[in-house]
Order: sequence, then structure tokens, then C-alpha cells
Amino acid sequence: MPKVYPLRDSWRDIFFACLVLLVVSADQLTKWWISSHLSRGEVLWDAGLLQIVRVYNTGAAFGVFQGHSLFLLAVDIIGIVAMLFILFFLRRRWPFLRSLPVISGVAFVIAGTVGNLIDRIRFGGVTDFIDFKVWPVFNVADSSVTIGCIVLAVYIIFSAGRAKKDA
Repeated sequence: MPKVYPLRDSWRDIFFACLVLLVVSADQLTKWWISSHLSRGEVLWDAGLLQIVRVYNTGAAFGVFQGHSLFLLAVDIIGIVAMLFILFFLRRRWPFLRSLPVISGVAFVIAGTVGNLIDRIRFGGVTDFIDFKVWPVFNVADSSVTIGCIVLAVYIIFSAGRAKKDA
């Protein structure tokens, strides 16, 4: 049975909470600024490949499930609860959950989910504003979820490689 280091876990919990708060704050501030200064469909800046434009999205990524906000609310809440349960209640059983990449990746995914959840609850949809024109319009929360998934995927890939070498 692995030893439990409560002090180390508390620092990881503080890091997790700070990262979530930082990303949710950045997401909400950028959405607030865009919503305050642009009307829907208005372009703030256009540099050819990249533009800042206010878009209202009642669906999920890539515009799927448009108009199904209640379903998306339920999925978001279930996902957040499941990730928090796994991260905080199963970390004694699975020590890899205490690693900085896993904590960071999960924090980014939860922060992005919470950022969009706040918008869905308040407005029935999400404000998106970053448009690369070859990709659906997105926001800071969407970027956070993507970054978190990439961090977790890279960690899993390299951990599997290390596990094979150790076997």
C-alpha cells in the first residue's frame, strides 16, 4: 500500500483549484468583454486567417446538438462530478492521479467545462469569438478543454511507454 502524503496532496489540491479559478476567470472575463463590446455576428478584428467575432452557440463543439442546452447541461454536470470523484477519491488507489500532468490536464478540462456551463446556465448558450475560418469558432473554455485533453493524452502515451520498458 503506497504511503499517503497529505501535505503534498494539499499543495496539489491548491494548485488544481488555482488553475481552475484562473482559467474560469479568464474565460468569463473574455466572454464578458466580447459580449459587452460586440453584437452577435459583429467582427472586432480580422487578420485574414484569424478574426475575433461574437458568435452565440447553443450547441456543443463544432455546433453539434444545437438547441439541446438541457442535455448539454446534464452532460457537463455529470462529467465534472465524475472527474472530481476520480481525481480526489481514487487517487489513493491509483497513485498516477497525483501526478502534475494528470492534475493539470483534469484542471484544464474541468475549468473549460465550468466556463461553458456558467454560460449555458446564465444565457442558454455559449459566447464564442475566436475564429480561424477553417475551424469552428471557439473560446477560452473550449481551448482549455482541448489543452487538458492533449496534456492527458501525452501523459498516457508516455506513461504507457515507460510501463512497457519497466515490465
